[in-house]
Amino acid sequence: MKSAAKFSIVLVTAPDLKTARALAKAALKAKLIACANLIPKIESHYWWRGKMESSAEVLIIFKTTKSKLVVLEKLILAQHPYETPEFLVLSPSTGSQKYLDWLVKSCSGK
Repeated sequence: MKSAAKFSIVLVTAPDLKTARALAKAALKAKLIACANLIPKIESHYWWRGKMESSAEVLIIFKTTKSKLVVLEKLILAQHPYETPEFLVLSPSTGSQKYLDWLVKSCSGK
């Protein structure tokens, strides 16, 4: 195991698979992420404009480096259809050496 201090996991929800796939593809093409996992058919319950709401969504889990976070957030905010898209950053503590090496290589385009 290796320290994963320079890596991030980013959670973003999208209204449907088409949107989630487009966001994942845009982030991959820009080399901002190494991987995006799309988890369809989640059910979200939340407060919006003073009312309790619920909707079906797709959860996107992006794997990236901390150095790519600012640009990734700008891309998501610019291309996302929601007025206030989710963009939550989680910090893993450790990971396998091989996976973390692949993640760096994939985000750098080398």
